[in-house]
Amino acid sequence: MYAIVEIAGKQYRVEKDTKINVDKLDKNANEDLVIDRVLLVSNGETVLIGQPYVKNAKITAKVIGDVKGDKVKGVRFGKRKRFTRTIGHRQNYSQIVISELSVS
Repeated sequence: MYAIVEIAGKQYRVEKDTKINVDKLDKNANEDLVIDRVLLVSNGETVLIGQPYVKNAKITAKVIGDVKGDKVKGVRFGKRKRFTRTIGHRQNYSQIVISELSVS
């Protein structure tokens, strides 16, 4: 059974006991998170599609903690000016694990 959910404006495909990195949330480690913005639910033979969300569908997750993503490097370069600057960035994420998918 899997579902497609919307968390902080982005869509993720989730299953039970999977870890995903989402944009940083205002939750601390070991807090529970209830996601009610479920766009699609499938159990293999039936598919429920929301308009825009599936009614009575709820996903519970647990926040593991905050992690940083991979480093992304950017370079600014001015031709004929002897100017270069290297810029690095690491995005902050919240790592969550899906504990239950339920549709009633």
